[in-house]
Amino acid sequence: MTDDEFAAIPQGSPELLDSPLARTLLAAAIPARVAYTANDGTPRIVASWFQWTDGELVMPTFIQAPHVRSSARRLAAMQARPDVAVSIDTESTPAQVLSIRGKAEITEVVGIDPDYAVSARQYLGAEAASQYLAMVDQPGTRMARITVGPTWVGLLDFGGGRLPGVMSPAAEGDE
Repeated sequence: MTDDEFAAIPQGSPELLDSPLARTLLAAAIPARVAYTANDGTPRIVASWFQWTDGELVMPTFIQAPHVRSSARRLAAMQARPDVAVSIDTESTPAQVLSIRGKAEITEVVGIDPDYAVSARQYLGAEAASQYLAMVDQPGTRMARITVGPTWVGLLDFGGGRLPGVMSPAAEGDE
């Protein structure tokens, strides 16, 4: 598909995930920013390493490990209210943004989740990841594998012409 054909896909369509820009952002060592509703009903955002695996964002986090005193509070909140929004965006100008909405599903993994190990190498480099994983992969380590299957996808490229609807009448959606 050409860039012009992707430009014609409306905001919200999961087909946007097949665009070259979305693929680039999904493969980048950029933390995903995950928005969810906390147990007290207020919004929260947390940065997370991620992998794009089998059509889902995978964001494992620790439940128990040598460096973890207690599991992340976001796990209970996401189990109670699984609707989340995720942004994977560049910090450079012009900005490029992949937005995903979906429901978080959480499963427990004994030991280090394989996608977390891949993320460690991607974000830290091979040598630092090897040292880090050796430290945390101890008996008793447990992880929560948070997955989000996209139900809504938005893509903005301020340098490539895919702008928010308020900036361009050609764009559609509720970015």
